[in-house]
Amino acid sequence: MTLAGKCCESGDIIIKDTKLVQCDEGDLVLVSCTGAYGHSMSSNYNKALKPAVVFVKNGHSYLVCKRETYEDLVRNDLMLEDELLKLF
Repeated sequence: MTLAGKCCESGDIIIKDTKLVQCDEGDLVLVSCTGAYGHSMSSNYNKALKPAVVFVKNGHSYLVCKRETYEDLVRNDLMLEDELLKLF
């Protein structure tokens, strides 16, 4: 199995030709680290939403940062008026 993108680009390969246990539709696969593309250097490149950050230890999970919503993403965007659009 090959696990690919979305770390930076949609075609990013996370791991190639590896063996995994049986995976079914809707299952999640944990990628504990994606190098420079982790939360600390995340951005909204191509309007991608930032995922939640969850710490897990001893069978307990802790939500550290909420998943970004579309509303979060466009909160500071302004609608351009027709007159302003004519300038471009």
